[in-house]
Amino acid sequence: MAAPVYVHDGGCWNASKRSRGVGRESAVRALADGVPAGPHCRPDTSHGILD
Repeated sequence: MAAPVYVHDGGCWNASKRSRGVGRESAVRALADGVPAGPHCRPDTSHGILD
C-alpha cells in the first residue's frame, strides 16, 4: 500500500476514488506524523488540530 498523500475530511469533494476513510484517531495520528491536511477540506482545522 502506498503512503498517504493527504488526510481528507469525511465529506471532502476532492478526495479521489483511490482514497479510503479512516477514523478520527487515525487521521489525528497521520496529521501528527506529518501527512499534510487536504488543502480544500482542512481536517486539521475542522478537528481543531493545528501545528
